[in-house]
Amino acid sequence: MTGVRTLQPTRLDHGAVSRVVHDALAEDVGDGDVTTNALFPPEARCRARLLVKEPGVVCGLAVAEAVFRALDDEVRFEVVVAEGHPLDQSGQVAVVEGSARAVLTGERTALNLLGRLSGVATMASAFVHAVAGTDVVILDTRKTTPGLRVLEKYATSVGGATNHRRGLHDGILVKDNHLRLLGGVRAVVEALRQVPGGHPVEVEVESLEEVEAALEAGADALLLDNMSLEAMARAVALTASRASLEASGGVSLANARAVARTGVDFISVGALTHAARSLDVSLEVL
Repeated sequence: MTGVRTLQPTRLDHGAVSRVVHDALAEDVGDGDVTTNALFPPEARCRARLLVKEPGVVCGLAVAEAVFRALDDEVRFEVVVAEGHPLDQSGQVAVVEGSARAVLTGERTALNLLGRLSGVATMASAFVHAVAGTDVVILDTRKTTPGLRVLEKYATSVGGATNHRRGLHDGILVKDNHLRLLGGVRAVVEALRQVPGGHPVEVEVESLEEVEAALEAGADALLLDNMSLEAMARAVALTASRASLEASGGVSLANARAVARTGVDFISVGALTHAARSLDVSLEVL
């Protein structure tokens, strides 16, 4: 089933990481770390370890390294636990060595990003495991932290989820407000068929009547918005593989498997990013 457009896993690119790190350091450091600069001369060095202090999926080590390298391009960063590795208990994940000013000044920014991305990867992994053994694909959404979308989409893929749209530019999804402004779904679908790029046309539906209308209009995919389990199962039967089906809204770890068993093809979960809790991480000087 190809109606819902999925993307290749988001990869970290130097430009995105540099932008996020630059902005985060500017926010935290400003004109300089008054405390650290007063206590340590430029030539002082130190060695420290990064710890993830609870179970979860490690994600963001390269981003943490980029923070320290932005402050000291000669810093040594040794990865102890591979990116994407699931920790079943707290543990050391990396060792950093370099200018004491760089390590201490960059500490909070590096930890904030490492903890955030590890939390997102951990949440994604939990949802993927919740539907293991079914044919359902867990999708992420655009409900990301402003400015961090590339990194958070990377983290969901590290956790095993599949990237959906990275932005409004790379996929068509007709939402309820589009339809309210434009009227019938058939005219909307026909107009979108003329868009260059051959994007599949996905339409959000909230009832079985809307499912029928979208199918008759020739939609490639339907987003079943906040439907009950019974309604989703009926939508699957009604669709009969004429379009792919994406369940969305109200999906939690508690009910994800039940949603998968209705027969839908995809489950999109905004909670992968908007509800993920940062993992507890710390830096300890050795």
